[in-house]
Amino acid sequence: MRFTVYRSRDAAHPRKKHRRILVSETERLSYVGNNFSSGAMKCDSLCRYFVGVLDKDTGQMEVYNAEIFNMQPLLSDNLVPDDTKDYQNKSYREKMDLCIEAFGTSKQKRALNSRRMNAVGSDIFKAAVTKAAANIIDAKGVTALIQDVAQDDVQNISTFLPPCNEDADKLENVYKFEDILSPAEYEALRIPAAAFVNITPEEITKKTQDRSHCCFVLEELKFLPANEKSRDHKARCLWFLDTLVKFSYQKVIKTKYPMGPECPQIISKKLMRNFTSLTYNNSSVQNLISASMKAKITAYVIALALHINNFQIDLTILQNDLKLKESRMMDIAKAMRLKVSKAKGLPELENDQNHKLGTLSLPLPMQKASGNQRKRKKMN
Repeated sequence: MRFTVYRSRDAAHPRKKHRRILVSETERLSYVGNNFSSGAMKCDSLCRYFVGVLDKDTGQMEVYNAEIFNMQPLLSDNLVPDDTKDYQNKSYREKMDLCIEAFGTSKQKRALNSRRMNAVGSDIFKAAVTKAAANIIDAKGVTALIQDVAQDDVQNISTFLPPCNEDADKLENVYKFEDILSPAEYEALRIPAAAFVNITPEEITKKTQDRSHCCFVLEELKFLPANEKSRDHKARCLWFLDTLVKFSYQKVIKTKYPMGPECPQIISKKLMRNFTSLTYNNSSVQNLISASMKAKITAYVIALALHINNFQIDLTILQNDLKLKESRMMDIAKAMRLKVSKAKGLPELENDQNHKLGTLSLPLPMQKASGNQRKRKKMN
């Protein structure tokens, strides 16, 4: 082992003149230490260090001034292979995986192997699905598959529609009022709907400004009939429709009576029983208003609005009240066998040509696939 000491040339500088670099060379590796960098030993400046050299012949020891150096191996830059193109082209994740393979703990290596096995399984699954899809397309054809999907969409929506009497001879019998509100439920609406029965034009104006009710209800409140019985009937229907719309805004029902104490108990139970689905979350059963339940609420709102407004309704107003996309609203309306047309020509809508009218008429039109099927991407 050979040692070499290098001293600073700046002997006039009070601090630099004491700088030293010690190099130790062997056949396999070199070691370097200094007394001025961050890696230098932090020795006490008040202490002095000495090395004693014993002369075996005379038995006397000579003492010399000494300084402690922290020697570190010197790694040459040329130890890394020159061809690093493959390594540089790897992603950050791949580089981290290589580090885990070389220096990772046992737990990290097990996690790495598990992730790689899952990736292989996923690739095999995707390949199997792709092959199966190709076989189905070859056997059945793209056109037939698109027609099947369209028919499935109609059937899925139809599952949540009110009962439809296709053989009805009167419009009011197509979607019977008793299928929307039972006699007991209708009677329970008498007390909460009393506020609508006795409403004044000033109160309607204030409610419109406060937006305390949906637009459809606020518009219909302006045209309550003078006949006491008819006025009471329409007020009950409007109150329940407004309750359905507000109920659709919720996601997860966390209380037993989500619409407040003013809502009759029989109506609250109807909402929870007919317009929510049960889900298991956080070790408890919850009532959830899913997308399918939102479609069901929309269908019942349309059916009730048809009874309120002489079987012709502004679908766009209801769509905005329910916060739905137009395509979704049109799909549900067509599934309910309504004729959809533009609202052009109506005096109250003369400044808005984008509204869509839904009309229930006899005989009922044939049920067709939703109109947005033409927007589907072509299957290759």
